[in-house]
Order: sequence, then structure tokens, then C-alpha cells
Amino acid sequence: MKTKHAHFIVILAGGAALAAGTAASAGQQPEAQATPPVAVAAQPETAAAAQKTTSPAAPRLRLTLQDALERARKNSTQYQSALTDSGVARQDRFQAGAALLPSVNFNNQALYTQSSPADAGIRFIANNAVHEYISQANVHEAIDLASVAGFRRASASAAAAKARAEIASRGLVVTVVQSYYGLAAAQEKLETARKGAEEGDNFLKLTQSLEQGGEVAHSDVIKAELQAQDRRRQLLEAQLGLLNARLDFAVLIFPDFNDNFEVADDLHASVALPALTEVQQRAAQENPDVRAALETARAAGHDVTAARAGYLPSLSFDYWYGIDAPNFGVNYPAKINGQNVTNLGASASATLNIPIWNWGATQSRIKQAELRRDQAKREFSLAQRKLLAEIQSLYAEAETALNELSGLSRSSELATESLRLTILRYKSGEATVLEVVDSQTTFAQASAAYQDGAVRYRVALANLQTLTGALTTP
Repeated sequence: MKTKHAHFIVILAGGAALAAGTAASAGQQPEAQATPPVAVAAQPETAAAAQKTTSPAAPRLRLTLQDALERARKNSTQYQSALTDSGVARQDRFQAGAALLPSVNFNNQALYTQSSPADAGIRFIANNAVHEYISQANVHEAIDLASVAGFRRASASAAAAKARAEIASRGLVVTVVQSYYGLAAAQEKLETARKGAEEGDNFLKLTQSLEQGGEVAHSDVIKAELQAQDRRRQLLEAQLGLLNARLDFAVLIFPDFNDNFEVADDLHASVALPALTEVQQRAAQENPDVRAALETARAAGHDVTAARAGYLPSLSFDYWYGIDAPNFGVNYPAKINGQNVTNLGASASATLNIPIWNWGATQSRIKQAELRRDQAKREFSLAQRKLLAEIQSLYAEAETALNELSGLSRSSELATESLRLTILRYKSGEATVLEVVDSQTTFAQASAAYQDGAVRYRVALANLQTLTGALTTP
């Protein structure tokens, strides 16, 4: 029980220190602690824990966007599932191709038949001797249109699965970009909120000082204090937003929980928007959604061919070489006409299977395959139309975000300068407290809008990548 009490004291002390740090960052004065921190170190385990917490932390892992994408591809269950489906489809294609080639087997069999009187021979005419041993290699080949169509269908299905894996990869890019730059924006918003909290505290002190000198009314102090409290709450919300953004990003890219990392500060790096004609050309050649729909339609067409093959004959060949003799050996046990006789021999057969009647099952399979083919064609046509619409929509989104970004940057700069000038005017008695509060609010809103605008442009570029496959990075 003493050990548990010691750990509980350490947790309380750590929580108090964390609360004090948060209050200090928000511009508040931490309350005096009733128990000094040194009094907690009386227990040996508590001292060891304190020494462990004060040990130097491991260096933070610095991640670029490309690093995050590589880690996310390894960690994403959905993307790995798409890769698995693609690998399974490739193996299906290999197996369908192998089915078109001759197969070789070695069959071994021993048959025992009850004998009859010597003059009657063997009792069962299905067997050739009382003891019959078969050990033969068999080469088998079957030729039919259904197998050829099955191979072509498997090839198209493998190509469609590969395209779907690429779709999953590009969708993952959008998710990583949004989370990556969302984290970067959360860091910038935290800095803005911290500056806002400092400005609120400084303005509160300024109004209190001016009130003592009789220059402003007490209502200005009340308004400044309300504004300072609001800025402190915004700081706490920004800290929570950054924490959640870090946790979401860590879950996305790390196989185990790890928050000891930082992202490269390239949110506001200049990234050019490709020309619309280039986007259209790339999308026409490299769009995986259209390619997946096309290959699916091709696979459905081969299904129709395979179903129609049920009306056609199928041909198979077999060749055997080995022994089929009353003794298990290369040579016959007795000489015939004074000569040794070998048991080794060969035989071959060819079978032509002609379908005659199966109560309309073949016709039903053809109708079923044609329905699936027609639906696959409609989905392919829809994918083409959606591509044309998405090119226009996503490019307009990226272009609008880029055009607005420069204005948002300028607005942020103007809001910062306006706040500085308004405070100077307030000190000289030329501005009211409401003007200062309005400037502080405008500064916070303009800074947040600038960060959100930068994230919007990055995500818009990532969405274009889902169409063209070209991720634009600084």
C-alpha cells in the first residue's frame, strides 16, 4: 500500500505541474502549491521515477510528406488489403494460364481380384489379371474455348485489381495530406492563439494602468478582461486541437503508438498548380477509376464468351507411359519364347466431348453473363463521365483555393498591422476599447483563415492527384 500511495503522490504532483504550465502559457498565474515538490521525494521509488522523468528525451523524428506517405502505405489496413486482392488476382491469372498447358502426373495403383477356377480365368472382367500393377506417367491436355476465355477473364480481373490498388493508394494520399497539413495548421493556430492570449493579457494590463491614471473608464478594464478570458479559452482549444491532430496523424502512420515526432514546416511553401491541359492529358491516360471500370467490363465480356463455349465441343488428349502388368517390375517374370519381355509400354487416347442437351443451363449462363456485361459497360460509361466532371470540379477547387490564398495571406498581414496600430491609437486616446477588441478578433480570424486556406489548397492538389497520379510537392 505504501508503494501505491507513493505513485499516487507522483501523479498528483505531475498533474499540478502540468496545470501550472498550462496556466502560465495562457497568461494566468499558477496557484501556490500547498506541498513543496521536494517533500514528495521522500519515497525511494518516487525519487527514481522523478529521476526517470527528468532524463533527456529521445530526439524527435522529423517527418516530411513523402516520409509520412511511405509509412502510411505500410501501416494502412485498407491499402494493404487492396494490395492483397491484387496479388490474389495475379495468382488467379497464373493458375488460369497454367490450366491451358499440358499437365504431367505419375499414377501408381495396385489391383487385387479374387481368382476363379483355372479354366474360368479371373472373376471380374473389369481387371486384366488377379494381380495388376499400374505405374504410369500421364500427360494430359484439354482444349476448349471456356479455358481460353477464363484465362482472358483472369487477366482482365488482375488488371482491374491492380487499378483498384492504385485507387486505394491515391485515396490514402489525400488522407495523409489532409492529416499532415492539418497538423501543421494546428501548430500555426496554436502559435496564433498564444500570441492572441499574450495580446489580451498585455491589453488588460494597459487598461488597468490607464484606469489608475484616470485616463479610461472601468468599463474598458472589464471589456479587456472579458477579451483576455476569451483568448485564454481559445488557447486551450488550440492546444486540444493540436493534440487531437497529432494523435490522429500518429495512428495513421505508425504501427504502434508514437507521438515523439514533428512535421516539416512546409505548409506555406510555394507549390505551382499544373495547367488544365496537362491535368486532362494525365487523367485520360492514368486515371485508375476508368481503368478499373474498363478492365471489369472486359472481364464481363470474357464471361459471356466462356458461357457460350458451353455449346461447343471440348477436346482432350492423354498419353500414358509406364507399366500395366501382373507383376510390379520393369520386366515380365517369365521368358516368352526364350526372350525377356519388358512391361514398359505406352498408350494414348483422344476424347471429343459434344454437348447435346442440359435443359437450358447453358442458355441461362449466357443470359446471366450478358446481364453482368451490360451493367459493367454502364459503370464504365459512368466512370468516364465522372472523370470529365471531376477534372473540371477539382481543378476549379484548386484554382480557387490558390487564388484565395494570396488574399488570405495579405489579410493576415493587414490584421496584424491593424492590431498594432489600433493599440497605439488606444494608448494615445484616439481609439476605443471596442476598436481594440474588434482588431484582436479580426487578427485571430484572419490568421486561422490563412492556415485553413493553405490546407485547403494542399488537399485540392492531392485530390487532383487521384485523377492524374502526379503528387506535386515543394
